[in-house]
Amino acid sequence: MSLRQLHRSDFVAFQTIPTRWMDNDIYGHVNNVNYYSYFDTAVNRYLIEAGALDIHQGEVIGFVVETSCNYFRPLAFPDTVIAGIRVAKIGRSSVRYEVGLFRNLEDQVSAAGHFIHVYVERASQKPTELPLPLRTAVTALIPSEPKLP
Repeated sequence: MSLRQLHRSDFVAFQTIPTRWMDNDIYGHVNNVNYYSYFDTAVNRYLIEAGALDIHQGEVIGFVVETSCNYFRPLAFPDTVIAGIRVAKIGRSSVRYEVGLFRNLEDQVSAAGHFIHVYVERASQKPTELPLPLRTAVTALIPSEPKLP
């Protein structure tokens, strides 16, 4: 399956993100750099809500080490972005998240991409094994019937 053919049913969890006036660029659509912000917002909000990530006091934090995005249809203010999230791979200290961005109520993806978090000890900033609450939260994002491209 190509990324362009992804649908909401290909994802496990969803986060709603309203676009902002400032997200639009001179061409009248959301600027490409904002898509990465949507990815980061969706995944981190999911992890915080799942009790798997404490961004202020937690001993373990995630660093983004790789990211990509493919754009298929534009988003623009005042659209609402529905970010679908799934996990493609869990390592000892890393997770590959895949995110599809959907415009309003549309079922076909407007943009799709991934990023990889490497989890590190906050104090040493050295990679560390995923804590159990984090591993549990990301394992729940693995599709039951993988449809990964």
